Amino acid sequence: MKKTILLICSGGASSGFLAQNIRKSAKKRGLEIEVIARGESELVEYIDRISMVLIAPHLSYVQDDIAEQLSNTNIPHQVIDQMTYGTLNGDKGLDIIVKELGLE
Repeated sequence: MKKTILLICSGGASSGFLAQNIRKSAKKRGLEIEVIARGESELVEYIDRISMVLIAPHLSYVQDDIAEQLSNTNIPHQVIDQMTYGTLNGDKGLDIIVKELGLE
């Protein structure tokens, strides 16, 4: 079953590149994962079709707001560590998703 991950960012190019790299890593591992990079304000539009929310490290201050928006769901959320985000490391980003969703 395909998993859709929402990557919360401030609309910058780096999160788009990270999302792309995570998709490439997932494909290599044979996992059906879609990663969409969007701003926090768009969470409500995607809430009914996502499996997880990843938060860019520079937006860690919105984590409480996101937790509140997800409080009536079983959707986990996590802030990406600065090293993974800063190096656009798709493998490490995918590791976070796999661990959180128990995919391996």
